[in-house]
Amino acid sequence: MKLTKKGHACVRIEKDGQTLVIDPGAFSEEDAAVGADAILVTHEHFDHFNEERLRTALDANPAAQIWTLRSVAHHISSAFPGRVNTIGEGDSFNAAGFDIEVHGQLHAVIHPDMPRITNVGYLLDGVLFHPGDALTVPAGRRVDTLMLPVHAPWNKFAEILDYVRAVGPRRAVDIHDALLSDVAHMVYGRMLGPEGPGTEGAEHLRLTPGESLTL
Repeated sequence: MKLTKKGHACVRIEKDGQTLVIDPGAFSEEDAAVGADAILVTHEHFDHFNEERLRTALDANPAAQIWTLRSVAHHISSAFPGRVNTIGEGDSFNAAGFDIEVHGQLHAVIHPDMPRITNVGYLLDGVLFHPGDALTVPAGRRVDTLMLPVHAPWNKFAEILDYVRAVGPRRAVDIHDALLSDVAHMVYGRMLGPEGPGTEGAEHLRLTPGESLTL
């Protein structure tokens, strides 16, 4: 399995000649999902869900399909008839040769005055977990690689570190980082590395957009 980091929260995973892309939003590259056989969307915020990114990918591959929660499907089902699959917490399905489990229900709290929206995370082949915009711990599942949302209006460092500890992955790879400067990456890297409080054995990695990792 090959993981390639794309812009912000978007990742591209390849296995056995098929490609799956998660969250090609407005902060990811325009062609982030081109070539995908399957696209997963965690929630409706523009930095995770961008209709133009989806349209570009589905036009490029007439067999490609989208899997997402109802709140997103409602916006795009008519634009992509027969190609949008609605899922929710507890569902399992196969897409692009990956066995996928859906975990989570709600987006993290941004502020008490703001209504919470739905959000799901995806566990691929029991190996890689992308939580979207939430700190969901996949119940009863051992995660090898955690896609870690390091920076957002809804989180702080203590929560991120405790999330890594709660999930207990072998490695944590940064996502949701488009708003961070190079200085911030250095600080987060130090705090999540050997000089920090400790991730209880999880290796912390940052991939720049376009950089890949074999899982």
